[in-house]
Amino acid sequence: MILAIFDTDNWREIGATLARNKTRTFLTAFGIFWGTAMLAMLHGGALGLAGFMARNFEGFATNMGAVIPSTTSMPYKGFNKGMWWSITVEDIDRAKRMSAKMDLVSPLISRGGTAAYGTKSTSANMNGCGPDFWKIQQVNVHAGRVLNEGDERQNAKVAVIGRNVSDELFGPDPQQALGKYVNVNGLYYKCVGVASQKGEATIQSRVDNAVYVPLGPMRTAFNMGNKVDFFVFTAKDGYKPKDVLPSIRRAICAGHPIHPEDEKAFWVMDVSEMFDVVNTMFTGIDLLALLVGAGTLIAGIIGVGNIMWIIVRERTREIGIRRAIGAKPRDIIVQILSESMVLTTIAGKAGICFACAVLHGADALTAVPGHAAAGFQLGFGTAVVILAVFLVLGTAAGLIPSIKAMKIKPVEAMKDK
Repeated sequence: MILAIFDTDNWREIGATLARNKTRTFLTAFGIFWGTAMLAMLHGGALGLAGFMARNFEGFATNMGAVIPSTTSMPYKGFNKGMWWSITVEDIDRAKRMSAKMDLVSPLISRGGTAAYGTKSTSANMNGCGPDFWKIQQVNVHAGRVLNEGDERQNAKVAVIGRNVSDELFGPDPQQALGKYVNVNGLYYKCVGVASQKGEATIQSRVDNAVYVPLGPMRTAFNMGNKVDFFVFTAKDGYKPKDVLPSIRRAICAGHPIHPEDEKAFWVMDVSEMFDVVNTMFTGIDLLALLVGAGTLIAGIIGVGNIMWIIVRERTREIGIRRAIGAKPRDIIVQILSESMVLTTIAGKAGICFACAVLHGADALTAVPGHAAAGFQLGFGTAVVILAVFLVLGTAAGLIPSIKAMKIKPVEAMKDK
């Protein structure tokens, strides 16, 4: 005897039953379709939105901190509060020695100005930085190289110029800028590289619109001695910038008349805290998407259960006749469950396909040349899980009506009108 689930006549009967009331079947199938699509789109959309936000920090060290001097808020060693002070190279060296948790560090000096070559000129920030800067903020190198430790040791008068600056002075081909001497604020620097920024997050100014030179020549050009504007650093793996802060505070207070408890004497930016806030926000978005998707899913499953109840009610006489001529309870259950499974599977697959098309469109619309895709997409494994959940729940929704159909007595069914 062929099982009902493998019987072609059984499947033809399922199709005829579902087609008997097209409107009701369509509305139920649409509920499943929309529930599947909504759950898939919400999940893929949440991932894409997180990727879209993360793209803004592309190339930016997520465990970075910055120390920026301010005025003191407490009197100390004969100095009144409100005293202004400056970070020195010695402060930074002392902080590196005192903290085993600090990894990369780069002093920074920044000044506004103009870059010129021949008769062409453009506004550009002039930034002095250490060699570690290019590891803390990675960039797209279009030609040449970035500054290195050799440039810093030799106080070389070389520069990396931003892509926009290069376009203004030398045209669209960045190779044309290499080896040229660019006049920056009245001083000439040999261009050794052309770079652009990967994401939207910046340190002081956008790389595209700036000129970067080694720290030594920058300090000499502006007669700054051993002073710098501020410095950026990263914490070693397993630590955050806030773990490095106590050592930085001790190092700075050791070189300046700053009270050890004066927390307003300098400002510390902790990028990792910003990332934690963003991650927490997207965790909330994921939970919201899950709740909304679950609500839509339940609505679709209730629709499946309702149509199965109606089908059983309409076919009470038919089921009774089947029982009278020898149909087993298992055959009745398989028949009803098969109908709910077919409806759920077809509508669920359509919903998954629709969601994938919408997410692909969103990924294409948010694509930016030279950047990674935002990630509005649905993984194959996730799609299978969503479809499997709908199939299991859709089958469960048809289980109670099928058990009711199995319990129908032939004599009672024959009396049904």
